[in-house]
Amino acid sequence: MEAKLKKELGTNMLKSTGHAGGGCISEGHSYDTDHGRVFVKINHKSGAKLMFDGEMSSLETILKTETVKVPKPLKVIELDTGGSVFVMEHLDMKSLNKYSKQLGEQLADLHLHNKRLLEKQNKEQQTVGKGARHTEMDPVEKFGFGVNTCCGYIAQKNEWQSDWVQFYSQQRLEYQLNMVEKSHGDREARELWAKLQLKIPELFTNVEVVPALLHGDLWGGNVAECADGPVIFDPASFYGHSEFELAISGMFGGFNNSFYSAYHDKIPQTPGFAQRNQLYQLFHYLNHWNHFGGGYRGSSIRIMKNLLK
Repeated sequence: MEAKLKKELGTNMLKSTGHAGGGCISEGHSYDTDHGRVFVKINHKSGAKLMFDGEMSSLETILKTETVKVPKPLKVIELDTGGSVFVMEHLDMKSLNKYSKQLGEQLADLHLHNKRLLEKQNKEQQTVGKGARHTEMDPVEKFGFGVNTCCGYIAQKNEWQSDWVQFYSQQRLEYQLNMVEKSHGDREARELWAKLQLKIPELFTNVEVVPALLHGDLWGGNVAECADGPVIFDPASFYGHSEFELAISGMFGGFNNSFYSAYHDKIPQTPGFAQRNQLYQLFHYLNHWNHFGGGYRGSSIRIMKNLLK
């Protein structure tokens, strides 16, 4: 692997720093190269390239918004032995502590970035005789993403749709529930979903959902801080409802009140937020059920029952 990395990165030096990291999906190591220090994620599964391509595209898109710090992605490399590696900028990170408020502000700016582009485009179109200036990012009017991304190792469909309720119901919840059905044949989940999918549109009465660029998997393990501010990483991005982002952040802790206050100062909660938050947590519980087994069944069933009350 190291010879392949040297060749692909165009470096003579490739020296392990002893820094290691990674989660339950991939392992990671830092190396010093001729061009500086890099972080290399390694995954030997056959679907690793799809997963890393999605992560690279996610990081590139977030980077373009200039709202919140992410590691700069460098290259996805297929290994001759199977699997792939993903090379990115190495960042010296520690647990999120003094920059929680700043992260809340910057995450809100990320979520508002596309809305501001759309507003700017509309304003320019209404100005007689003025052609739309080219900005580095084009505004996005639909829900989805240009490539498939992975939340964990499960691929997410991101086919563009103009209706958020349809996108979320079909490409997030139904997709996960079909996997549950295939693996577990859970009759109760199947019957609850038949009822819940009819009720979901009611949760969005009088709610305007503007496509927002999301990190997509913002739990406490995917945020940190550097010397100069907060950083987020391991994204599974797509354009969706900004409220979706806050579902998993509330499930496993790691975010304090200053984070939420700063965020909601810029994007206030709207009526029905708490119920929709449960609806968005349902995706993550189903995804965990499909990754890690029946320990997450109870939470998935409980949320579906709660939403049907």
